[in-house]
This record gives sequence, C-alpha cells and structure tokens, in this order.
Amino acid sequence: MRLQIFVVMLVLGVLPVYVFSIVLLNTYQNEAISNRVTELQERSGIISNLLISSGYFSGNDVKDITDVNAEIMQVAEGYHGRIVIVDNNLNILKDTYGLEEGKTIISEQVISCSRGTASKYVDNENEYVELVNPIVNNKTKDNMGIIIMSFSTKNVFAVYDVIKQKMNVLYIVIFIVVMLFSYLYSVIVSKPLAKMTSAIDHATDGYLEEKVSIRGYKEVQKIADSFNHLLTRLQTLEKSRQEFVSNVSHELKTPITSMKVLSDSLLSQEGVPAELYREFMVDIAEEIEREDKIINDLLSLVKLDKTSGELNISQINVNDLLEQILKRLRPIAEKRNIELVYESFRPVMADVDEVKMSLALSNLIENAIKYNFDDGWVRVSLNADHKFFYISVADSGVGIPEEFQDQVFERFYRVDKARSRETGGTGLGLSITKSAVLMHRGAIKIHSKENEGTTFTVRIPLNFIA
Repeated sequence: MRLQIFVVMLVLGVLPVYVFSIVLLNTYQNEAISNRVTELQERSGIISNLLISSGYFSGNDVKDITDVNAEIMQVAEGYHGRIVIVDNNLNILKDTYGLEEGKTIISEQVISCSRGTASKYVDNENEYVELVNPIVNNKTKDNMGIIIMSFSTKNVFAVYDVIKQKMNVLYIVIFIVVMLFSYLYSVIVSKPLAKMTSAIDHATDGYLEEKVSIRGYKEVQKIADSFNHLLTRLQTLEKSRQEFVSNVSHELKTPITSMKVLSDSLLSQEGVPAELYREFMVDIAEEIEREDKIINDLLSLVKLDKTSGELNISQINVNDLLEQILKRLRPIAEKRNIELVYESFRPVMADVDEVKMSLALSNLIENAIKYNFDDGWVRVSLNADHKFFYISVADSGVGIPEEFQDQVFERFYRVDKARSRETGGTGLGLSITKSAVLMHRGAIKIHSKENEGTTFTVRIPLNFIA
C-alpha cells in the first residue's frame, strides 16, 4: 500500500506540473509567433502605403523611390528578414537581398495574391515566417503589386529554448520535492495500517487479549475500534467455546457415571432380588434416555450451525404449523391440567424452513409447559403486519429472574438446575430456538418476572431474504 500511495502522490504532484509546462511553452510559442506576424502585417501595410504614395510602380520621382527603398531595407534589417516587391506583371522591382531584382517570379502564392488573395506561411521547423500581401490603392481599390516578406523566427525560438531549459530545471526541482513529500506521506499514512496488520497477525497467533491503540486519521481510528470490538467478540466466543466443551463433557459424563455406579452396585452383590434388579435397570434406562436426549439436542445444534444459510425455504401456513405443534404437546399439558390456549388474529403465509421453525416453536411451547405450575396456563398468539409475523408464547410459570434473562439462550445454561433435571431439560432448547430464528433473519425477545410467568416474542419476516 505504501508503494501505491507513493506512486499516486508522485503522479498527482508531477503530472499536472508537466502538463502545465507543456501548455505554457506552446502558448508562448504560438503567441510570440502570432505577435510577430501581426507586427509584420502592420509593417507590410505601412510599406504598401509608402509604395503607392511615392509612385513607386510608375518610377516618376527617383528621390521618393530611393527613400522608400531605404525604408524597406531598414525594416528588413530590423527584423532580420527579406522583403521583395513585385509589380502586376510579376516582375521583381526590389529584393533586399539583391538576388532576384529584374527577374520574374512565378509561384502559386504570388499568382493568388495578384488576384487579391493574401497568404501566410509559418514554418516552425525551419524557423521563419513568410507573408504574401497585395498592394492595394485605397482610393481606386486597384491592385498595384505584391509585397513578399520573409522573416526569421529564430529569436522567438531562442527565447522558447531558454524558457524550456528553465522550466526543465523547475520541473526537476518540483519532481524531487514531490517525490520526497510523497515518500514521507506514504510512510505516515501506512504506519497505522502497518500497526493494524501487526495486531491482526498477533491476534491470528492466538493473542486475543491485546487491544490495539492507534492515533492518526479518524478512519484508521474507526478501524482500530472495530478491530478491538472484534477481539472482544472473539474473546467472548472463545470463552463460550471453552465453557461449551466443559459443559458438554460434564453433561455427557454425568449419566455415564450414574450408570456405572448402578451397574457396579449390581455386580458387587450376589443374589440380588428381582425387584431391586428391576429398579436399578429402570434407573439405568432413564440415564440412557437422558444421554440420548442430550446427544440429539447437540446434533440439532451442530446441524443448525453447519447448515446456516442452507434453509429449505417454502411458503407455509403458519396457523396450521402452530396447530400441529399444539396438538402434539396438548397431552403433556393435560397431564398437569395446564390450559393451552391458541389465538390467531389473521391467516399468515410465510417463507420459512418448516422443519427448523417447527423445532424452534416446539421448544418454546414445551418449555412454557414444563416450567409451569400445575393448573396453570400457556397462551400462544399469532399476528402479522405487511412485513413480519409475530408469535407470542406466554405462561403462568416460575418465571426467570431479571439478572439471568440475558443468559437463557446460552448453551447448557439453566436457571434452576434441579428443576431442569426433574423436567428432563438439557439446557439446549432455547439455544436451538434462537439459532433457528436468527437463520430466518428474525429476532426473539424475553419478558419475565419471577413466579409471575414468562413471555417469549418471536418476529420473523414474511418473505425470506437470503
């Protein structure tokens, strides 16, 4: 990144200067030559007026003609050029170089000029300008002859070269300054990013407890803050993972320990009565069933984690889904005389994974039955708006203390461990429910008071957005 910043700064700093120098030099050259041509045009007009007023083409006054020739020579020498005067018959009357006088000149420009068309030719390569202008009598509008002016532009190009040399020196100085500035700027900008890279590498090696502190640009500070939040989240996840492994080990080991104690007790005794043998075997079967339930719930969690994003979405009738779940759980509620009430405010069709949604809602309603008082009640309601459907599961049960409500969705977490063992809970049901709800881009909230009951509210989008 430092190299990219250096190159970009160098290009942005030097390229405009280079382009400006080229434009400036070309502008000077064009303006200088244009001004020279304008001066020559003015001189041409003055000489033309002198030629006409002196009767140069009639040859009457020798003194006037001599004065005009002197003026022409003076202009030619002053501009380091050549002036040729041609009459209407294309005869050369005056040549300041003294080479072509008395001869006839035939060229396309001269012939066109004899018909009244002036011409201009600028040769930058050979550094000269040539003007071919008609000599017109302003009174009679007659074309009296032709004046050909050819002048060198070497002095213009000499000044151009001097300016170009100075511009090159300035360009080199600017290039060096910009290069140094670009290098320093790239170092300053990339230094915090290099520090961030080092911190990320450090975190990759497993050092999650070291936060990064970077001072500099606001955007870089925001990246550092986000990275620190990420480290905090990773620390939380690592702690959760360790606790999960510990809890899994404990939960799986407990039934096995119980079964080993029971089986050792049977093996250590001879002539065990059939009633005691049967009692021990019943206890062992219960521990096996508990172990099986823990394993099944763990597999459900693993499956949800592994297939996050792999939902089998289909449009289902949520009312029918809830009625099927309630029908399956109603016998459990009736054993303890718990009233199971269902309220539906409107028909609801939604895009969900039926299996996962059924598992999530079953866990909520089954928990409401299990952690309830005898002769209590459980109310399940369904409603919807134009974007979401809402399911509320309320009970008259034992409730959850406020300080524990943020932890109930953690794996293996139990508010009352003794009661959970009695009801056969594994501490994974609410974790499974939350995972399924989040997979559907939904949300779940809890409201509870101890010994006054609990209400879970689930919100799921009607249309699933991948």
